[in-house]
Amino acid sequence: MPYNNSRRPAFGRNSYSRNRRHTGNRRGGGNRGPKKDYIDPKRFVKAAKVQEETAYEAQNTFNDFALHDSLKAAVGRKGFVTPSAIQDQSIPVALSGQDIIGIANTGTGKTAAFSLPLLNKLIKNKDAKAIVLAPTRELAEQILEECKSFSRGSNIYWALLIGGASMNRQINDLRRRPNLIVGTPGRIKDHLVRGNLKLHDFDNVVLDEVDRMLDMGFVGDVREILNQTKSDKQSFFFSATMDKRVRGLVDEFSVSPVTISVKTGDTSDNVEQDVVRYANNNEKLDKLHDVLIVEHPGRKTLVFDDTRRSVENLHKELQQRGFKTGTIHGGKNQSQRKRALAKFKANEFDVLVATDVAARGIDVDGITHVVNYSTPQTYADYTHRIGRAGRAGQKGYALTFVKN
Repeated sequence: MPYNNSRRPAFGRNSYSRNRRHTGNRRGGGNRGPKKDYIDPKRFVKAAKVQEETAYEAQNTFNDFALHDSLKAAVGRKGFVTPSAIQDQSIPVALSGQDIIGIANTGTGKTAAFSLPLLNKLIKNKDAKAIVLAPTRELAEQILEECKSFSRGSNIYWALLIGGASMNRQINDLRRRPNLIVGTPGRIKDHLVRGNLKLHDFDNVVLDEVDRMLDMGFVGDVREILNQTKSDKQSFFFSATMDKRVRGLVDEFSVSPVTISVKTGDTSDNVEQDVVRYANNNEKLDKLHDVLIVEHPGRKTLVFDDTRRSVENLHKELQQRGFKTGTIHGGKNQSQRKRALAKFKANEFDVLVATDVAARGIDVDGITHVVNYSTPQTYADYTHRIGRAGRAGQKGYALTFVKN
């Protein structure tokens, strides 16, 4: 049933004063994106089908894996004993040297599934080198942080190559001849073009969230990067889906890969989806205000808008109305985006206003609600957006604003 202003808002009770000031929506234009696909509003309405997850019975413990003692110690310090399904099935195959296609939902432990075998190889063989590609800066940072936490005290040199960060610092890191590089395709290609990076001796490659990289238009960059790595290499392809584009890339750059699929269904199945109808911008902003008023503290809400400018203007409007909000978009440098995410995770504010950059690769526990203040470019983008909620078997909520 579509959202109806005459009943209690889907996200909580409307306790806002009737004497509220109508500030209007001064969001302004600029930074227009490409023309959007038409999406029938009926596709934004769907009941959640939350199913209890069947506990996975692991065949191994982390101590069973043929990992270097330092890695086993690091795993123990983290309190890991029983591997997740993707870890349990992938790590032994990876340690045997075979190429892997991993099909798994976000948040299932994919990073450890590939990072532990990679780090094991880098620790045992000083000539081994690995490069990990991720679709977003945030995901690349998360991957590197996990790698660092496992490999402290080992002789592994790393470089993080992402946009929005100092090019000079990255050049200095590359001069140390790192044996582990983590980054986004665009910035890695920049370094290749400038001659700062050579990949001819990199014999381990990981592509995390391959489908999203291709959705974001990185297919050309990815091919160019992979073509410059060593022909005799071990490759890992992790993806939530396996469509023709992903399959084509895998076939081109792998040899007899082992497919490991532990996907349990689409995250969006756990999300209660509805629409909010509005007549004009003033009413739209008032209705957004209403749905952000919740009965219980501690909820996290992600609000999507189209452009950097509209995100910043909406953020200011909501702050004027008393909400604690933050922003994240492509116009912010990496340190600003990192601080915003840290504050959101720490509950220093409970509403994050973002462009679609936040829909890809951001892993924030506890997001309960997603609001599409602007409709997405495509239905695939919609699925990525609402997939930030309803995770780990929990019910999430998504509302999409649709003009009458």
